[in-house]
Amino acid sequence: MARPWTRRRFLTTASAAGAGFTLGAGPVSAAGDKKPALLGGKPARNGPFPSWPVFDEREEDALLKVLRSGKWFRGWGSHVARFEQAYAERMGAKHCVATASGTTALFTALTAVGVQAGDEVILPPYTFVACVNVILGMNALPVFVDTDPETFQIDASKIEPAITDRTAALMPVHLGGNVADLDAILAVAGRHKVPVVEDTCQSHLAEWKGRKAGTHGTAGCFSFQASKNLNSGEGGAVLARSDEVGNQCHAVHNHGRGRAGATGSRYVRQGMNFRMTEFQAAILLAQMTRIEEFARRREENAGYLSDMLRQIPGIRPARMYEGCTRNAYHLYMFRYDKEAFAGLGRSAFLKALSAEGVSASGGYSPLNKASFIRDMLQSRGFRRLFPKERLDWWDEQNACPANDRLCTEAVWMTQNVLLAERAEMDRIAEAVRKIQKHARDLVRA
Repeated sequence: MARPWTRRRFLTTASAAGAGFTLGAGPVSAAGDKKPALLGGKPARNGPFPSWPVFDEREEDALLKVLRSGKWFRGWGSHVARFEQAYAERMGAKHCVATASGTTALFTALTAVGVQAGDEVILPPYTFVACVNVILGMNALPVFVDTDPETFQIDASKIEPAITDRTAALMPVHLGGNVADLDAILAVAGRHKVPVVEDTCQSHLAEWKGRKAGTHGTAGCFSFQASKNLNSGEGGAVLARSDEVGNQCHAVHNHGRGRAGATGSRYVRQGMNFRMTEFQAAILLAQMTRIEEFARRREENAGYLSDMLRQIPGIRPARMYEGCTRNAYHLYMFRYDKEAFAGLGRSAFLKALSAEGVSASGGYSPLNKASFIRDMLQSRGFRRLFPKERLDWWDEQNACPANDRLCTEAVWMTQNVLLAERAEMDRIAEAVRKIQKHARDLVRA
């Protein structure tokens, strides 16, 4: 089996300073009687997909300008403030606070909305580990709500029964560029007066009913880690609608210092150093010059690829809710049904895809079953914070059977795949058709 991929591992072939994309060779054709590469046939495509990140003299000039200024800290320079203003305007938000990472953005937002030790935070089990690490790091209890396998998002219909008198926040994750069912989530939150912190770390420029994801809840969090569609190696941001939450986020990320002109620059609360550097902000300002162009290319290629893959029995591209008016496609995700492929297991399918020149992964494992969470819940600190019966009930309450199945069926391709030429989407579909046509032979191989 090919080495597993996660959202933090993707193609790392060197970028020729953001030059043109490398394309696979060979004509596009139907699968016909062509053998899969694993059975001695010719691969559907050759060569790497477009490399990531893309950069050119814009990034070089921006970094050199910061370097030569000697003002590398946001308190002395202007790039972080400029990025915050530009990103807030681009996303349609009132406030933006730039942070050191997506993880620190989540920590900042949850702290700002009032999550404390002994509280509970609701989240999905199909997400990156940072989500649960932040909650545990705040000495709060993660409460998992099952996944809707058709969309790969949290099943909003199951959130309300999970709310208790300790629930301090809902943290839906807009996974892979798609958007969770915000109408249903916000309605539940409103009934119970619980803040919503949108984890939008994978969904830059995604939209719900024409408005950017990350601007609907109390706060929205973004990551600019190396694999992300907007990338500065590491980095993050929190968007907020209200002055109160925006000012609290600024103080939390800046050692508790208030925002000058709002609450003053004195210490107004407990905080941490989660500040973005001037170097990160300079890169982001340059990267933002391409973000819309690349978003359109991903969206167009994903739609074209989905139209083809839906015609292949056993391949079910992730569905979008009706309210999702734009998918950012940080990941291209579909479910794989081995029964439509003569019982060929997913790992064997992924191996056959790789041989065809199509890199893909099986995605996340069930986060709610991670052993380190149980270890934390049995720690001295958690046993002091939560009643024994609450911790004992945790396993039962956090069973997520739909997510368990999704974790055996999911297949991912990373966002750079969708930056290739349209012909590459034909070759991906050809590879899947070849594998299906010869699945019985692959099972026996």
